[in-house]
Formats: sequence, C-alpha cells, structure tokens
Amino acid sequence: QVQLVESGGGLVQAGNTLRLSCAASGRTFSWYAMGWFRQAPGKEREFVAAINYSSGTTYYADSVKGRFTISRDNAKNTVYLQMNSLKPEDTAVYYCAPVTRLGTGWGPAGNYWGRGTQVTVSS
Repeated sequence: QVQLVESGGGLVQAGNTLRLSCAASGRTFSWYAMGWFRQAPGKEREFVAAINYSSGTTYYADSVKGRFTISRDNAKNTVYLQMNSLKPEDTAVYYCAPVTRLGTGWGPAGNYWGRGTQVTVSS
C-alpha cells in the first residue's frame, strides 16, 4: 500500500515563499521519478515539477521555472517544492505523485495521490 502525504501549504501574500513537503511510504522502490501537480478551482490538474530519484535531474513547467525548486531526500522518501516569488495565479491545491514521461511532458505514473495541500496567494 502506498501513502503520500503533502504538507506545508498556507495563505501568503504575493512575492512570499512556501516550502511544500511530500512524504511517501509503502511500495515506492520502483518509482523512477516524483513530481508535483496543482489544481486550481475550475481548472484541470497540471504538471508543476518533477525530479529523477537517482540522478536528481529536475524538470519544470514554464509557468514556475526560475521561481520553484524541486528537491528530494531519498533516505527520508520525501520530496520538497520550494516556491519563491509566489503569484496569485499559483493559488491551487498541490499534489505530489510518482511521474512518468508522456511525450515531451510528464504525467502521473499510476493512480497514487495524496489529499494535497492548499496554497493561497493573495495580491
């Protein structure tokens, strides 16, 4: 059984920072990479960032490139998302999930989702 627990969200003003955490437990040893997705009200869930578990190579959506940083602690089975220079359009529920390549982009690898953590950025 796999469990993903996201934390670290909150309400901040534009320009501020937040650091999200995602703790994974269970049968995670076969995962190639982990990623973050977000879903704003009335919109589809979208890819934010991904990190290769072994190499540490990172990938970002254009909308967050240069502002967000994904990292991981393999020993703790935890993935982080450092979010700087937050904007109101970053407001969403953020989820972590194992990811896989889909063409030139990234998508979820399987149906593993946590409850998410709410990020609200006020202007």
